[in-house]
Amino acid sequence: MRILIATDAWRPQVNGVARTLGQLAEELPGLGVQPIYLTPEHFRCVPLPGYPDLRLALPGRGAVERFVASAAPDVIHIATEGPIGWAVRRHCLSRGRPFTTSYHTKFPEYARRILGLPESWIYRLERRFHDPSAGIMVATPSLETELRRRGFKRLMRWSRGVDTALFKPRQVRPRWSRPVFLYVGRVSPEKNIEAFLDAPIAGIKVVVGDGPSLAALRRAHPEVVFTGRKTGAELAAAYAAADVFVFPSRTDTFGLVLLEALASGLPVAAYPVTGPVDIVEHGVDGILDQDLARAAREALHLDRNAARAKAKRFSWQASAEQFLVNIRNANAAAAAEQPKTRETVPRRPDDARRIELRAREQHR
Repeated sequence: MRILIATDAWRPQVNGVARTLGQLAEELPGLGVQPIYLTPEHFRCVPLPGYPDLRLALPGRGAVERFVASAAPDVIHIATEGPIGWAVRRHCLSRGRPFTTSYHTKFPEYARRILGLPESWIYRLERRFHDPSAGIMVATPSLETELRRRGFKRLMRWSRGVDTALFKPRQVRPRWSRPVFLYVGRVSPEKNIEAFLDAPIAGIKVVVGDGPSLAALRRAHPEVVFTGRKTGAELAAAYAAADVFVFPSRTDTFGLVLLEALASGLPVAAYPVTGPVDIVEHGVDGILDQDLARAAREALHLDRNAARAKAKRFSWQASAEQFLVNIRNANAAAAAEQPKTRETVPRRPDDARRIELRAREQHR
């Protein structure tokens, strides 16, 4: 099977979507699948306003059509709602071709926090994007419940994984005698890092990551240790040297860093919101509380072995297998719903519209 995966998030970006899709690229060949990625690397890009290190692709319709034709995929998955995602969605709809999508990022909440836009506006746009999808993949039960309540349909579960060989407890101790509270992730407004930095916690606060807010936060919080971006063994050592992982985000849909922290033996302190509520077991491997400082203090007393045990339940192979099952089920359901006609694969966009209208008449 050849799967075309269209995504606006890709290397060298450092975020959960890019990392998830990168891991998927490594796992799918072992399952007999050839993944083909359509990414910003294939188009001219411009800096994303407010995030100069992120590049926004400018995909032309002709370029997208040529790429899809050359790739000759059996199925298509659209991973993001950016310019590439919309372009491939348009391509599929114009040809009456089924596709699946995934919901990785809570853009409506981001838009409200950063731009002041009403969430209802962006959710309306999100529903429009995902409505034609044969299956919308979501990472957690709480996100599935929330999206279903907002009118999203054909939701399918797709969990994540963690490399427990890299992220594990180590004999690494920091130079500080006080407890170390760690944040890892993008240093940007939507991550709500100020809630962690302002929290009255007795100990050392460490922030690992890069982003547009880094310089300003360094000036505002000279008492905090900002290490910049770390990857690989250096990142794993940073986790292992801490005592508690603090996750201040209220808008992440999963949070791969939660799994990395747990695999490193770190209890988690977080708000009781989508993402943490599905991964962290309150009072066992983490504390979920609307008071982030209280959560961090109480997490100090939890068993690090319990945190490690939780992470071992997640693997990237299982994640890839779940993704593949979703792809097959969604496309089989889409094929079963197609009208029994010779024109199920239209030659022109106007043909697709006529077939859609005919299908609606048949179901009245």
